Amino acid sequence: MIIVLDTNVIISSVLSLTGAPAKIIQRWEADEFEVITSPPLLEELERALNYERVRKYYKKPQEQIAALLKRLRVVATVVEPPFSLDVVQDDPDDNRVLECAIAGRASYVVTGNTHLLKLNEYKGIVIHTPVGFLAALELGRKRR
Repeated sequence: MIIVLDTNVIISSVLSLTGAPAKIIQRWEADEFEVITSPPLLEELERALNYERVRKYYKKPQEQIAALLKRLRVVATVVEPPFSLDVVQDDPDDNRVLECAIAGRASYVVTGNTHLLKLNEYKGIVIHTPVGFLAALELGRKRR
């Protein structure tokens, strides 16, 4: 199974080590699924990790932020979408998530973003909240 973790999920996972986003990271580290990302999503994550509202809670030095980004580039599969989408009109940056998902043949997008969640699915890619994705993982486990 291949998934895309939206930037807000990764940020949430480093801010709270007990929430659903952190549990998703733990399950990724346990090799339950593959995570894909793209250069635009990594750039967005780097910017977001330096937002004042994030730095207020995530007080890691720049070296640790750089190490987190480097680790993501190594552990996640980085895809380069050769196309642009214009599906999400309200926030065009959200289209980068869908581009990554399509280019990497993802089954799921995991996000807290309401613009993406409104879609429910796009071209067969299911869009879930972190809690919804964890529930889907459990359901899949029970079916085996």
